[in-house]
Amino acid sequence: MCGLYRIYPSWTNNELTVHKSWDSCFGIASKNKNPLLITVNRRYQAIINASFTLYTDRNNRHIELSTAVNERVIPIKTSNNMKRILLSIIALLTLLPTFPQPKNVYGYLYCHMSRKGEWTAFALSRDGVNWHDLNDGNEVYDTKQLSQIEGGARDAYINRAAGGKGFVMVTTDMCVANSHQWHNYGIDLLKSDDLCHWTAKTFDFRKGPGIFCDPQSPDVYKDYSSIVRVWAPQVMWDKDYRWPNGNKGGYFIYYSLLNSKEDKYDRVFYSYADRSFTKLTKPRILFDWGYATIDADIVYVKADGKYHMMIKKEGGRRGIFATYSDKLTGPWPVPDENDFVKFEGNKMCEGASAFQLAGDDTWRVGYVEYSSNPTKYRICKADKYLSNFHSPEDIKGVKDPQHGSFLQLTKKEYTKLENFWNKK
Repeated sequence: MCGLYRIYPSWTNNELTVHKSWDSCFGIASKNKNPLLITVNRRYQAIINASFTLYTDRNNRHIELSTAVNERVIPIKTSNNMKRILLSIIALLTLLPTFPQPKNVYGYLYCHMSRKGEWTAFALSRDGVNWHDLNDGNEVYDTKQLSQIEGGARDAYINRAAGGKGFVMVTTDMCVANSHQWHNYGIDLLKSDDLCHWTAKTFDFRKGPGIFCDPQSPDVYKDYSSIVRVWAPQVMWDKDYRWPNGNKGGYFIYYSLLNSKEDKYDRVFYSYADRSFTKLTKPRILFDWGYATIDADIVYVKADGKYHMMIKKEGGRRGIFATYSDKLTGPWPVPDENDFVKFEGNKMCEGASAFQLAGDDTWRVGYVEYSSNPTKYRICKADKYLSNFHSPEDIKGVKDPQHGSFLQLTKKEYTKLENFWNKK
């Protein structure tokens, strides 16, 4: 479990504030004259600006606790009149992380569109290198039932739900095999408690403002019925988003849109979904670089404390490029023309998805190379700053890989998925 948290104290006169630590542990100092520092567990990282209720044994007059503050380890003695303190681990486990991750990674899930059909397929790996298909690469849920516009699903992106319990997925609702065109009209928001059973809510953007949950917000289009592309959505939890009613936290969902009457090219937009993953705000422009951009992929890079985006540019020098921002909603500067996946030469690439292996601060980037026939799904390496891309290889063990995403799994999650599909 790592990320940024905020919880509220039950103490009224002695609030305890968490400050960012330098060694992947808590640094907690009270606002009174008797500071207290405590290390909880090194799996909790980069905690900032939160408050806790702490208790300690009344007889425990001297507690030597250490953490890294200003890059120094300092032992602190508590005062004789310190209240009873005991750190509630249960409270910590209910925190809402921005980037929830399992504490003990056992394996990895590759969640992807199938190259042989417009559905979502799963593959598993113990090491993030060697993979094997589940369900023989066939669909892992009833696509026609859950993709209610066209009965097809493309560009599957999976993530953990808020708080780390459950899972969310977003897909492009699209079936070229039926429509015979590269147009589509909406996206699907899916959720699951166990990765095996899924429910979904479909949003058909042609229906206009009435499908969104924020009627008071401005509209980016005069006529939503002219929308002809809603492509490659991705999702991550944003703990800082505030709803009009004061509630905090929402799913940041970003995607490309094209309105045939009002747009000259595809642009990247974003919306927020609520905790139920069934309500969605109106589209808002994330950035506009003056030419078509699709397949955005955003991750938080701990090495520099910024959000990094991999994206396919279809203007200027075409290909997969990188840019970064201090905030999810930008500003997102135009990418460096020299910082891109250049080792594929003139071959066309899209659908980037960055992920990390457990215990490794460098990155892997999966992407589609579609100049070849059949298309290839490749994974390259990058440094800890998600730059300097190198060493591309075809994904191993997946029969029909395509645009997708990756998720770290615990042993329980991995085994459950394996057993569920082995019984089929």
